[in-house]
Amino acid sequence: MNEILFVVEEAEDGSYRASAVGQSIHTEAETLEALHSEIRDAVHCHFDEGQAPPLIRLHHVRQELLTL
Repeated sequence: MNEILFVVEEAEDGSYRASAVGQSIHTEAETLEALHSEIRDAVHCHFDEGQAPPLIRLHHVRQELLTL
């Protein structure tokens, strides 16, 4: 595996949540900078030594609700 993909969403309170696609890795943080650090830590904890993918891709999802 060359990379792992995370879906990143902003919560209603302004914090951020990230979930890996195809892996049971989930984390959250108050800022994007902190989330980046949390994601790196979570990936290193999830995989055995030397098995973590070298690249982490983030896909930011933004949900909007419109009313008529």
